[in-house]
Amino acid sequence: MHHIPDTAKALGDCVAKLKPGAPFLVYLYYRFDHSPGWFVALWRISDLVRRIVSPLPFPIKRLVTDIIAILVYLPIARLAKLAERLGANVSKVPLSYYRDASFRTIRNDALDRFGTRLEQRFTRDEITELMKNAGLKNIRFHEAEPYWVALGIRG
Repeated sequence: MHHIPDTAKALGDCVAKLKPGAPFLVYLYYRFDHSPGWFVALWRISDLVRRIVSPLPFPIKRLVTDIIAILVYLPIARLAKLAERLGANVSKVPLSYYRDASFRTIRNDALDRFGTRLEQRFTRDEITELMKNAGLKNIRFHEAEPYWVALGIRG
């Protein structure tokens, strides 16, 4: 839903299809609620790359995002895995989330990140409001990566 122009309307439309009491799982990109300034700056640089890559024709976009997956995601993720095995805390290392991920997942997520023209990010409070306004209650968030995954129940 973070790639849809009107996330609130899309969420409301989906929830309206549910029976009362049905669960609805939401995953939205987070607006770096827990991230230091250097991480946000690094993201801004990657966002410039996304703005260049995302409008490309799909075959070229796929090739470029595969190259990003191979040359950026995979080495950093595997270095994080090695550092973790050596006893380091890698929780603040960019892309460390992918340290145990398959190449298929890494490749898919690189395409998702750099291949999509619209990317919206939300704070936890904004997601809570979106979900409440869509008619969800008993909202619970997953407290670890990936941020933000939330479960709500249709009222």
